Amino acid sequence: MAISELVEHRAQTLREGDLTDRVVLVTGGTRGIGAAISRSLAAHGAAVAAAYGANRERAQEFQSGLARDGATISIHQGDVSCADDCRRIVAEAVDRHGRVDVLVNNAGITSDGLIGKLTEREWRAVIDTNLSGPFFMCQAALGPMVEQGFGRIINVSSIIGQTGNIGQVNYAASKAGLIGLTMSLAREAAFGLKRAGKLDRGPGITVNAIAPGFIETEMLETVPAKVLDGIRAQVPLERLGRPEEVASVVRFLASDAASYVNGQVWAVNGGMYM
Repeated sequence: MAISELVEHRAQTLREGDLTDRVVLVTGGTRGIGAAISRSLAAHGAAVAAAYGANRERAQEFQSGLARDGATISIHQGDVSCADDCRRIVAEAVDRHGRVDVLVNNAGITSDGLIGKLTEREWRAVIDTNLSGPFFMCQAALGPMVEQGFGRIINVSSIIGQTGNIGQVNYAASKAGLIGLTMSLAREAAFGLKRAGKLDRGPGITVNAIAPGFIETEMLETVPAKVLDGIRAQVPLERLGRPEEVASVVRFLASDAASYVNGQVWAVNGGMYM
């Protein structure tokens, strides 16, 4: 390949990864993996609407930090397990930024225990947040995406949704369900565009999932060191993942470069499950 062709290829790659003028809504977007996603997308030109659950002071600090770096960012408090809150968050993002182009369903919780000891509250809390929350967010965001003829929905599942895990039946069920939701919604989104006569116009709507492995976040801070050593031993790369490594895959799926990637599950686990 000639030097001029290499330069043009590189320029095209950069353009395809550019998210300028794109509006991204990230649930759980002010901490952990969600914060890394918000930072990464903002750094590549996107306006970010970061939804958070409870810690307003922390969310405001995160917003201020990104704003100081020149990012366009708003924060939106709400409980994603509540359908009304999900609809309000999407409406607020649209009011603030004009539209929502990319929805990243990242918010999630754990409440571990063997099945015989899990309470109904623990079961429902995890299912409601990790599975019902993305459903409600997608329900609110998909219609406007069909109307504008474009959208990206990225659901953050988990390796546990693919392999299962002792003491995490609620979490595994929620994350496995999210994979099924992703595939069904990918078909529904295309069907909706076709019915609206917009399927062949522009880059369309894609729906994909990411299944991270064990990532260095606050969620692992309570895991004993010996257990973490055992997890690392199961990973061919012999380390935990970094939030930024998940964010880079989200950034790709949010870009025009991924316009023909649809209904897929992207594993980001260092080879732990393959």
